[in-house]
Amino acid sequence: MRTRSGPRSFDAVVLGNRETDAWAAYYRHEWGRFLVAAVSMVSTGFGMGPWKTLVGAWHVLRANQLWAPYPDNDPDGARRSMRRFYALVDGDLGHRIDPVRASELEVEWWRLHREHQHDPGVDERPLVTALMDLYGYVYSPSPASMHDAARFRVEAMDLSDRWVRGGCRRDDPLLAAERRALVASHSALRDAVARA
Repeated sequence: MRTRSGPRSFDAVVLGNRETDAWAAYYRHEWGRFLVAAVSMVSTGFGMGPWKTLVGAWHVLRANQLWAPYPDNDPDGARRSMRRFYALVDGDLGHRIDPVRASELEVEWWRLHREHQHDPGVDERPLVTALMDLYGYVYSPSPASMHDAARFRVEAMDLSDRWVRGGCRRDDPLLAAERRALVASHSALRDAVARA
């Protein structure tokens, strides 16, 4: 019997694959593909009903579109869209979160990644810490238990950045390596949540 997917029982392989698809679509500005991947990510990761999943995926898409331009993006708009997303998932987490705080933590790691992406001399440790803080807040285990999930996610970002510099080719082996790192990240996240 298939178990219902959700924030404590998601399929890390499906989630990692769909997030890789979303990241690739983001950098190629293929927004229709991004939305398809986001629907699957939200459905797999949070297990909400179809309507909330679609609306949540739309907010994730809008946040990413507002964040995408470089260097003149719209971080306030991205936070507003992510606040709307986290307001939808708040009731499905098993505990309460403040959507404003969650959106601030989300967009903060985006900011730190962009700094690291455009200046390899920027230390990745603040990015790892920002991800641990987000995961700890949204999923409620201690942030320290989220270290492996954060570390694998930063590895995936580094692979993605190399893929972007290489021309964003869908046949580039870096995309498969990124996929493996994101699956490892989501597996570590799910395991940390289960242990808590």
